[in-house]
Amino acid sequence: MSSDNAMAAPGEWFDTAPCGYISIDAEGRIQTANPKLSDWLATPGSAIVGTHVTALFSIASRVVFETSVLPLLHLHGEVSGVSLDLSSRTGENIPVMISATARGTGQSRMTQMVLLRSERRRNFERDLLEARAETEARLSIAQKQGELREQFVAILGHDLRNPVAAFYAGIRALSRNPPKDKKAELLQLMQGSVHRMERLIENVLDYARERLGSGIELDLGVGDLEPAIRQAVEELRAVHPDRDLKLSLNIGHDVECDAQRIGQLVSNLLGNALTHGDTERPVTVDAVTFANDGLKINVCNHGPPISAETQKRLFDPFDRGDESNYRKGLGLGLHIASEIAKAHHGGMSIQSDEDVTCFTFQMSSGDAPGRD
Repeated sequence: MSSDNAMAAPGEWFDTAPCGYISIDAEGRIQTANPKLSDWLATPGSAIVGTHVTALFSIASRVVFETSVLPLLHLHGEVSGVSLDLSSRTGENIPVMISATARGTGQSRMTQMVLLRSERRRNFERDLLEARAETEARLSIAQKQGELREQFVAILGHDLRNPVAAFYAGIRALSRNPPKDKKAELLQLMQGSVHRMERLIENVLDYARERLGSGIELDLGVGDLEPAIRQAVEELRAVHPDRDLKLSLNIGHDVECDAQRIGQLVSNLLGNALTHGDTERPVTVDAVTFANDGLKINVCNHGPPISAETQKRLFDPFDRGDESNYRKGLGLGLHIASEIAKAHHGGMSIQSDEDVTCFTFQMSSGDAPGRD
């Protein structure tokens, strides 16, 4: 018996095979279909024979079969391990893996196709892909956290070292019992070092709380805004007695906010302005209330402009810009100021040109936390 005849007349295995089996003529019409395939499709074999092979598949798989499987069969005479879905009469899609071999030419061409159910394999592959994606996501997060920790420790260690060293040097100098005027100068320097450490630690703690998901906590109230802003400015004025700080307050009415947090925001913006501004020109702080319980605070300094590219990242944690003048400090002050603004449902903006750089915080009553 020739191989072609063997294809056309399968034996007893045809009825007992645990897989689906069909033979297809040159026109794509099904000539034989075994009982297992009939069971899967909930369709009598007599209803399968004579139909076009594409009728077996779901709509999506039909497209794949016509555009990929049939051309490969015509070109190579065989395909193997193609994943498709059968469409059962019950409406169920049945995942299968198909392999097919074609023999003959022209109208005598016949194709044998074997179909293996692949739910478990497909589920396994899906689970494997999901597990891989989850593992890659966790690895990416772990890598980012690791990089963040390394950067955090390195910068924090560096930035705390300077004020601690200055404080320690002041203690050693005071232990030598210097003249009274020198003592006052040393105490001023030590006070500045302590203030720098306090601001650094405060920002680090706020950042840690933010990373842990609790965010910036607010204690909302009214009436204490002006004293909080004045205190923030006076603290930095005491630390920088040689700098010209100008404060303008026009608080015409109470504003519902966390006054201490607003003071912290002003302190961070003012500290940034003192660090990067022209030491020979004034730094200004302007706070004004406007209609509907709105609040606007500007902190401005003179000096070189900040590039547009650097401005995009100034409020990111640990990002201190590309300019050398913006590589001082931990890089958390502006980020925490921005988070305080967000917690008040307000916003931060920056304008910088050849003469002046201004950071602006603004909120309105419609944005205030806790209001509809």
